[in-house]
Amino acid sequence: MNDKRSIEVFSAGCSVCEETVALVKRLACPSCEVKILDMHDEAVAQRADQLGIGSVPAVVIDGEVAGCCAGRGPDQSTLQAAGLGRPLA
Repeated sequence: MNDKRSIEVFSAGCSVCEETVALVKRLACPSCEVKILDMHDEAVAQRADQLGIGSVPAVVIDGEVAGCCAGRGPDQSTLQAAGLGRPLA
């Protein structure tokens, strides 16, 4: 069993992306492994495409695009409901 929750933030460096990065870092717990991914990197853009990410910022938690990121953008309650900041059992 993995002892860390994988959190990936897909960002293009815009102000909204930076706000999301700050939110995720603030909510993250010791069980969260947060990675900030630059959409200007071709490999990152390809991964985002494979995940169905159409806009940034987007947050992926344990390989699943967080529900908040499918349309209007990330929000705290939806990210927390997806597991951000919650220790693994």
